[in-house]
Amino acid sequence: MSLLLAVSGAWLLASPGVWQTEMVVPQQSALVPVQAIVVRLDPSQLRFALERSSKDYGMVPDWTIERMPPDALVAFNAGQFAGGAPWGWFVRDGVEVQPTGAGPLSMAFVVNKAGTVSLVGPDELSAARDAVQAFQSYPALLIGQGEIPAQLQVSGRGVDLTHRDSRLAIGLLRDGSVVVALTRVDLPGGDTLPWGPTVPEMAAFMKSLGCVRAMLLDGGLSGQLAIRNPQGLSSWKNWRPVPLGLVVFPRSQN
Repeated sequence: MSLLLAVSGAWLLASPGVWQTEMVVPQQSALVPVQAIVVRLDPSQLRFALERSSKDYGMVPDWTIERMPPDALVAFNAGQFAGGAPWGWFVRDGVEVQPTGAGPLSMAFVVNKAGTVSLVGPDELSAARDAVQAFQSYPALLIGQGEIPAQLQVSGRGVDLTHRDSRLAIGLLRDGSVVVALTRVDLPGGDTLPWGPTVPEMAAFMKSLGCVRAMLLDGGLSGQLAIRNPQGLSSWKNWRPVPLGLVVFPRSQN
């Protein structure tokens, strides 16, 4: 794959099938600059696995990127959660752990038996029952062929359009590549500021990266990301453990 340009940064090869870049996220209220760490993943070269909290649901979840296996290339928290469990549909290694959740802006990340990745809406779930790995999240940022949902365009339709926070989003490009974006405001001493784009701004940002579909994952205190590259392991930690993480391995790994 050739070197790609993304807004203000170039995609740099981190490992086979994995590219990364960093850039400033455009926002209407520039209280402080918001950085985005963006990863592009080629599913034809990679394998996706869902790792759950080591404790039973109902207890305090404990998954963080620090549990990333030494042979993994990328890891980040997956989906949203309620209590100590992931929210909505959850399939791991071909076994449905939880049924689908309901919501007009819900969206599911699905990996099928061929290793192809898709992002599907509520009305498309019946066609995704061959999932090997899957989880749901919300809200959808981009639907159809890159449209921003009506709920994100006008206030009063169930989504807070003015709240600012650090964000974590996952999207799909037209060629089937996966894009993951984590926004951060880093402070001296290693702390982070819980500030960032609004939901509509994050939707526009994912669209600017070329995504045709995208959804938010749990951001705020939960958003975390680790990338293995030629320099070693780059990681962006956070304050809150979660019940579910998505870990990416080389496809040749069994």
